[in-house]
Amino acid sequence: MNLTNILLMRHELVLIALLALILVAELVLDEKGSSRKIRILAISLFFINTIIGFLPAETGQIFGGMYRVSELQLLIKNILNIGVLIVFIQSDGWLRTEENAFKTAEYFVLIIATLIGMDFMISSGDFLMFYIGLELATIPAAALAAYDVYKNKSAEAGIKLILSSALSSGILLWGISMIYGTTGSIYFDVVAANFEASSLAVLAFIFFFAGMAFKISLVPFHLWTADVYEGAPVNVTSYLSVISKGASVAVLTIVLFNVFPMIIELWQNVIYVIAVLTMTIGNLFAIRQKNIKRFLAFSSISQAGFILLGMIGGNQFGMASIVYYIMVYIFSNLGAFGVVAAVSNFSNKENIEDYNGFYKTNPGLSLIMMLSMFSLAGIPPVAGFFGKFFLFTAAAEKGFYILVLIAVINTIISLYYYLLIVKAMFIVKSDVAIPTFKNDLITKIGLAICVAGMLIMGFVGYILEYINSLSFGV
Repeated sequence: MNLTNILLMRHELVLIALLALILVAELVLDEKGSSRKIRILAISLFFINTIIGFLPAETGQIFGGMYRVSELQLLIKNILNIGVLIVFIQSDGWLRTEENAFKTAEYFVLIIATLIGMDFMISSGDFLMFYIGLELATIPAAALAAYDVYKNKSAEAGIKLILSSALSSGILLWGISMIYGTTGSIYFDVVAANFEASSLAVLAFIFFFAGMAFKISLVPFHLWTADVYEGAPVNVTSYLSVISKGASVAVLTIVLFNVFPMIIELWQNVIYVIAVLTMTIGNLFAIRQKNIKRFLAFSSISQAGFILLGMIGGNQFGMASIVYYIMVYIFSNLGAFGVVAAVSNFSNKENIEDYNGFYKTNPGLSLIMMLSMFSLAGIPPVAGFFGKFFLFTAAAEKGFYILVLIAVINTIISLYYYLLIVKAMFIVKSDVAIPTFKNDLITKIGLAICVAGMLIMGFVGYILEYINSLSFGV
């Protein structure tokens, strides 16, 4: 193995170096002012890491095919890097607080550790690398959920996440073991060549899919989501909702496309039922929520149901639509969470009714939240409309017209509850509205990136064309 082969792991190696630098910085910096220096260092280094990710890179495989990298996988990693950079920028104000100043480095280290796991999972060429990456991405996430150690809800969120993750990982690992038992291999290409629709093989796939469905919060594996999202800090919730879910969706898409093409009819039927349940239940429960984080939790569940429309076709365009929608979803959801984080940092208010009259006191943030709600609902001309349009088109091309009709009905339902937030901010008056406050420059930069992404993504047509030109066979 030479240096060229090692550099195939460029994304992971740079992240490991970045993680090590942050740990060293925490050790060598004086306690006074160290939090500010670590924040500047971490965000600056990660910005450089994001730029490095877009530099030309070789593709290929190492470790006998355990680790593989293609142009598609590089793109997915770069999309996640952009999302994490926005999360870091939006976290700056929250990390300035006195209660978080002494554990700033831990926040960055845990998120980077989970991202390393996601990158390994994305580049996995067999189920062993896949599972190692999955666990590396999951365990630090539980620590992040419990980051506010002095708050009972945060500690409860961490416990619920780690226990639920352990159960789902056990189910997924049991499915992988049965896949090995039926095919005699854990390598994706060998499994795909030897996988047959026997009873044991079908059961193995169902166990595997159930484990992944937990990570994506698909119904009926979603019960942990709202409690964890509510209990975790806002910025951690945004990370779990966007980056963690986006990585899991991308990996499941690649695995279904490459490893299980022989049973496409089976997993199309499974996805059909799960998509209907996820969209419908996510929407119905979102209407009932009073807490803004629980509201966004059920919103993210319903969004996962819409994403399955691109997956069900099992074709190139459907897979490309999913990757495109992940990009749109990152900007849209992080825009909403950015506003929620700014409000929470200023006033500690996290209920929907607290946003009554918000436009009168904070018109800028209200407009950003409105654009985010419109994008998540799929209202033109913001990017969310084009993302959902491509997903619906992918499902319709394969003849799933009833599923598309159900998705359109659910889109109308989602439009209702997204507009409830807009109504609260712009129409409902309040004598105790959140006072006017100003955000610092770095917070404004993070929000500006999200707004630019929501407005520009839908009108840059070559993005989807480029994704569609990439090979999903890895």
